[in-house]
Amino acid sequence: MQLRSYIKRPRAAGTPGPWSVPDLCAAYSWPTGAPGGGVIAIVELGGGWTPADMQAYFTGIGQPVPVITDVSVDATKNTPGGDADGEVALDIQVAAAAYYAATGKPATIRVYWAGDIAPAVRAAIKDGCDVCSISWGADEAVWGAAAAQDMEAAAAEAIAAGMIVLAASGDNDSGDGGPTPANVDVPASCPSIIGCGGTNKTSSSETVWNNNPGQANGEGTGGGYSTLFPMPAWQSGNGAPSGPGRMVPDVAANADPNTGYEIYYGGTPQVVGGTSAVAPLYAGLFAALGTKLGAVGPKLWANGNDFNDITVGDNGVFSAQVGPDPCTGLGSPIGTSIENLLSVTGAVPVPTPAPAPAPSPTPDPIPAPTPNPPPTPVTSVLLAQAQATVAAALASLPAWPALADAQKACSDALAAISGWPTS
Repeated sequence: MQLRSYIKRPRAAGTPGPWSVPDLCAAYSWPTGAPGGGVIAIVELGGGWTPADMQAYFTGIGQPVPVITDVSVDATKNTPGGDADGEVALDIQVAAAAYYAATGKPATIRVYWAGDIAPAVRAAIKDGCDVCSISWGADEAVWGAAAAQDMEAAAAEAIAAGMIVLAASGDNDSGDGGPTPANVDVPASCPSIIGCGGTNKTSSSETVWNNNPGQANGEGTGGGYSTLFPMPAWQSGNGAPSGPGRMVPDVAANADPNTGYEIYYGGTPQVVGGTSAVAPLYAGLFAALGTKLGAVGPKLWANGNDFNDITVGDNGVFSAQVGPDPCTGLGSPIGTSIENLLSVTGAVPVPTPAPAPAPSPTPDPIPAPTPNPPPTPVTSVLLAQAQATVAAALASLPAWPALADAQKACSDALAAISGWPTS
């Protein structure tokens, strides 16, 4: 099975220019002071990174270098010097910079090197990672049903362990490089994975990313409907247009290389784009919001107002519309709104009431006191004191059956006291 990375380089002259990750995060209303703590797993099937490139990049944007650990799942290892180096640099640098923008703390990144995606995801689960970013894939026809189902099983295992999995939706419009004009990408089409589509974002507008408008197999965001997985209820029940299967993507963000990302690799600054950038951008945000957040997909779909709705553009077969669509899903992030939705730090715990003591099997009868009015009128002050004392006693009695008679007796006494004459 031939999988490819989703990274593109700018082609057009005179475009608005690329984004630094901190500036893009600010444009997406990123939170600040988020609790952090989430460990980010990044799946790589080739290429490599160097400490010198990472030092140069993070120094250039005024951030500390993250903690990066390489994990070889099979014989695949960090091997810089190949065509996939840009993919590796993009994934690490975007995820870590987005995390720092939200937390003010350096990220913890674990890069899983493997020949296939599902084994890398399972290795990240075993290591207790909190978020997993995938920027590799192929259309469903390349995967076939058996491999796609195993990929979905790995993602479901991740959710059960509290790990969020995100995947790029592809860079070849609605055709996804497949045999027909409408195909979706695995792993992004797996229902347990957050599919990440792409936009063209400037300082003043945001549209569907498609550098070949109207074409189904050009350079633009992948998106459409799965032929392998049915549409989940959390999509159909929250405004997803009906289609033959699960809709892709779920979310989106800037991906057009002409409004791309400033990164650094091969000893020099570079500008790149692609939906490869979107998965690590969200990975950095989710990792900043806490640990073991798990099944966030249904929560996101139930709160579409936490995203900027993208209503202009197409990816070939499909066009943007008001509300969710198979070009950009729910839309691009409003960071602080997503923080409020997913943050565990803002939750107010509901106290668990202490259990009432078990009543005695044969409680002694409690005689009801009969208040005798005094022979002479009492003062208003004394009356108020008596009423307050009885009321306080009544309020302090536990609500359990053995004291029901006592409670009634106190209520009767309080009523009687209220009828005393006063002077």
